[in-house]
Amino acid sequence: MARVQLKGVSKSWGSTTAVKPMDLDIADGEFLVLLGPSGCGKTTTMRMVAGLEDPSEGDVLIGERRVNDLEPKDRDVAMVFQSYGLYPNMTVRENIAFPLKIRGLPAEQIAPAVQQAAERVELLDFMDRKPKELSGGQRQRVALARAIVRQPAVFLMDEPLSNLDAKLRVSMRAHLKHLHHQLGVTTIYVTHDQIEAMTLADRVVVMSKAQIQQIGTPEAIYNDPANLFVAGFIGSPPMNLIEGELKAGCFVAPGVSIAGFGGLTQAGVVLGVRPEDLSLAEAGVASAAGVSGPVFSVELTGEATQVTVRAGKHLVVARTPKTFRVAIDSTLVLSTQAERCFLFDAASTQRMRTGP
Repeated sequence: MARVQLKGVSKSWGSTTAVKPMDLDIADGEFLVLLGPSGCGKTTTMRMVAGLEDPSEGDVLIGERRVNDLEPKDRDVAMVFQSYGLYPNMTVRENIAFPLKIRGLPAEQIAPAVQQAAERVELLDFMDRKPKELSGGQRQRVALARAIVRQPAVFLMDEPLSNLDAKLRVSMRAHLKHLHHQLGVTTIYVTHDQIEAMTLADRVVVMSKAQIQQIGTPEAIYNDPANLFVAGFIGSPPMNLIEGELKAGCFVAPGVSIAGFGGLTQAGVVLGVRPEDLSLAEAGVASAAGVSGPVFSVELTGEATQVTVRAGKHLVVARTPKTFRVAIDSTLVLSTQAERCFLFDAASTQRMRTGP
């Protein structure tokens, strides 16, 4: 296990900047997720830690050792990729054992290490099978076991669940969470899936356009977004973002009127409210009480009914009780409170800390 530090690290290719200068301190034993859309720089950041890319500037430290000039094999890291990278001619046992054989360890040391790694990811019943005889989830667990058996200082995982179907992704998230609890190895995990980030991470680094947007625990990222990008990227369904203005402490936009923001007056404001913080207004409440408009769609998700209302040019999503039903095109009023809303400056996209 080891602490990982990035000090002023950046990466450019000519005039193209993949990662703008960043400082990042990852604690020993921490599970840190780099989260963002394609092209935001998250994979390049991880590859610089691995030694697969050289930083254009700055230092990478693993433990207290500067590793910029070390080859990947000398950095004591183990990688798990989106593609499983298994040897098709080898059995599960042979695939897991391969890194130890390359190191020249004697067979009497390899066998128990392989057995223990396979047991941790529940593969003991598949040891003599070859990759073609395994499901996608089983293959990914072989790749994990092959990384575990090396007992590295740091795990680096690049979109390891992307090739799995939805049910297997849920199962593998549980495996990864439990595995990190057992091993306590520093882990850097790259994903574009915010559900993976929220469920796995000790801390999340949200990235966009080659730079860090916000760093924090999943709870902090969700409950206290720093800017419009983070607010709109985290959450499923995402936060509703409505353009309007503040008039004497009341946010107004077509079909929207929410009071309670002090005495603030400002044009060019974006209000954010999460679907679960919108509720059905009581009978007789005026349309100015929150969000009102015609129903655009009604979707039963099982545990809730997701209702979308058209308010001016915005489609506003609310999560309602699973038993709720309403006709499309009928008028619906949704209520909320100012303390459940977020305000952002439309020009800078930053959170307005003078808000709730």
